[in-house]
Amino acid sequence: MKATRFLLAAALGAALALPAATGLGQTVQINGAGATFPYPIYSKWFSEYNKMHPDVEINYQSIGSGGGIRQLSNQTVFFGATDGPMTSEQQFAAPGAILHLPTVLGAVVPIYNIPGVDTQLKFSGKVLAEIIMGKITKWNDARIAALNPGAKLPATDITVAHRSDGSGTTYILVDFLSKVSPDFKSTVGVATSVNWPVGVGGKGNEGVAGLVKQTPGSIGYVELIYARQNKIDYGAVQNMNGEFVSATLDSVTAAAAAATKAMPKDFRVSITNAPGAGVYPISSFTWLLFYESPSDKKRSRIMMDFMKWALTDGQKFAAELGYAPLPQDIAVLAMAALKRISI
Repeated sequence: MKATRFLLAAALGAALALPAATGLGQTVQINGAGATFPYPIYSKWFSEYNKMHPDVEINYQSIGSGGGIRQLSNQTVFFGATDGPMTSEQQFAAPGAILHLPTVLGAVVPIYNIPGVDTQLKFSGKVLAEIIMGKITKWNDARIAALNPGAKLPATDITVAHRSDGSGTTYILVDFLSKVSPDFKSTVGVATSVNWPVGVGGKGNEGVAGLVKQTPGSIGYVELIYARQNKIDYGAVQNMNGEFVSATLDSVTAAAAAATKAMPKDFRVSITNAPGAGVYPISSFTWLLFYESPSDKKRSRIMMDFMKWALTDGQKFAAELGYAPLPQDIAVLAMAALKRISI
């Protein structure tokens, strides 16, 4: 652990020792696009980095993971962002090798708007899957009531709100549901865009949060910070140990424990339905995407300096925005992976 802290401290010192990020004497704009899941933390990071380096403006479009992967592959942005790792087919189709760099951990939570219900509801993965597939259509269904004894569940219809765009938040949810429900896996499957059996679509985490907030009797899914910001109720979810766990920094961090021990070299790892006590089961890393051999070396040097800062001192902003910082061992691996990018 001491060695890990030393490596991170040394990397941070190297990043902050740079007199300027550009050395160009003019403002440089760098454009990226992708996941809405990490948008709050990325906005904070880009703002803080700009305060340290006023000659650098990092612009980020929160358009969904699918859009971020598409724009990066088309080379219309310098970097992308996703919560669902690129598939091997997507990577092969891109014009160059792409590096996934983990940035923080977050949680997808089931949000709901049920007038008269004032206690946090509990959901098993199987029940969530059946709601989303349209097999449970009333809030007072016996399968929901069995998980929530004493809750005043109304006999009203359930309206399912889902993402209408290609979404890493969707990927995280369906990845979890496909692990706990074979029926869901065969019917809906795992992707950033799926064919939803029922429901209404909203664009981005913001769109789904807005739909649920405005629609009594609805259920949807968003990243934790969007539930908190919009003051929307969200449920506890049953994990592999049989515990009903609410999304917190500790429960999300616990989900990363197994990945810390065996992180693949390309960082494309799923931690949904992870084993262990106190684990929140719909947790995930989120990644920034960079070409390993970018043509624009100046912008590449700037973004690598930014990443050194984000992986070290930038992590302190995670908790206040509802994200869990990277485990130190994984932050060290990510720092080492920066060397794969030619600058």
